[in-house]
Amino acid sequence: MKNDFQTSLQPQQSSSASESKAAKHFQLIEKTYQNNLDSDYTEKIADLGKNFDYSSNSDRYWGNPELSTLYGTPLYDQASESQKLALNHLYWSGQYNHTANTEANTVLYNRITEGVFDSLNDYQTLCQELEFETAQEYHHIRTFQQIGYKTKIALLGKSSLGNPLKQSANLGRLKDPVWLKSLNYSVEAAKDATFRLVTRLMIGNRTCYSRYLQEQDGNSIPTIRGGLGGLTGSPTMIKFFTLNWGSSPFLASQYYAIRMIGNMSLKTYEHQYFKHFKKLEQAGEFVPAPTAVSYYHLRDESFHTTMSQVIAQELYRDFAPPNAYEKFVANLMVYSAQQGVLGGLSGGFPAVFREDASFFILFYRLLQSPLFEMSSEEALQWMEQCLCQEHEGFHINLKYHQRLLKECQRFFEPLDYLWPVNREVRIMAAGGSIDRALENNIKSWKHFSQQVLA
Repeated sequence: MKNDFQTSLQPQQSSSASESKAAKHFQLIEKTYQNNLDSDYTEKIADLGKNFDYSSNSDRYWGNPELSTLYGTPLYDQASESQKLALNHLYWSGQYNHTANTEANTVLYNRITEGVFDSLNDYQTLCQELEFETAQEYHHIRTFQQIGYKTKIALLGKSSLGNPLKQSANLGRLKDPVWLKSLNYSVEAAKDATFRLVTRLMIGNRTCYSRYLQEQDGNSIPTIRGGLGGLTGSPTMIKFFTLNWGSSPFLASQYYAIRMIGNMSLKTYEHQYFKHFKKLEQAGEFVPAPTAVSYYHLRDESFHTTMSQVIAQELYRDFAPPNAYEKFVANLMVYSAQQGVLGGLSGGFPAVFREDASFFILFYRLLQSPLFEMSSEEALQWMEQCLCQEHEGFHINLKYHQRLLKECQRFFEPLDYLWPVNREVRIMAAGGSIDRALENNIKSWKHFSQQVLA
């Protein structure tokens, strides 16, 4: 794999660019790219996923017990050892399913932003690094999916892959008629054309349109669902963000401030797996394959994190200061990411900072699975105890929250174009409240239970 990317690190550049090339961030980009090539763990990660067998890894914790679904809740306190192991494994699977979806976002947006940087002079090494990251992400995604799927099937059965509240939703449903499909396509095409026109008008002669997006002209604007991007806004809003990230050097750089949120969020729990790996390795004990995957992934991902930071904090200063429109869009992106990714406090998932209402169906399905075999009424009662009453799990997650909050504040503070609500990460700060989390959970649980019992 390395041979495909071992191209020269010295970009073709003008004499004026040679001066700027001495800038610290250019040196850091070159160093990061070379180090990423030299210490690539992608093949190890891919082999671990390909050869993963759940039964061979089922009798060990994959991380500290604290990294378990429903850890610190009354249900966890009463769970058997086998159930606690399962909850530990399901937490890994759930977190890395989200990570896989987020890295699918990265694949798309690396290409889009690379298409902007590639149209400029002096950014060849940066483009090579983004291209290499994209190749790595494909293997990471595949491994996370392989381990997660086998784990969920082993513990929960195939029924876990469906929504028990929607099993009859599609019965007897007719396919949309051709005329309706045509109308929907026309509406989307008109919306995309409007986005393209508005973006070009508002950015004006500062436009540096991504070569990747140029290839998509005439087609719908590429977008994503799921992962960090899917939590940042509606599909329509994400299309709008996608187009803007691919339309100017400043906004292409600003995308990496959003990507950095994903990098920091991942590190919040992945670093705990990293330490668990080192502890087992030093003791000469068996290392479960998922623990090893987390360890090697963090080592690969450290270079991606460095790139996110240098692009978001330093590279954007290479370009003309953003105009009012670019500042607005950049702030809207960060504001939306705060709301969608960092705006709450889960009582059921450690190191997750969204409201538990997003996960009610997952908890309900889990409690009715072969792992707990609860009736509908029992599942609802336990959900209320675990999510609507204060317990140790909330306090543990609050510690993770405060740690990440400080990291986010340090990261965003130097970005001079941000509104105070974004630079100080105020939405996330407000979400770090157990009382608020309980109040929101109680309201959402009442609505959810009524739906289930209807």
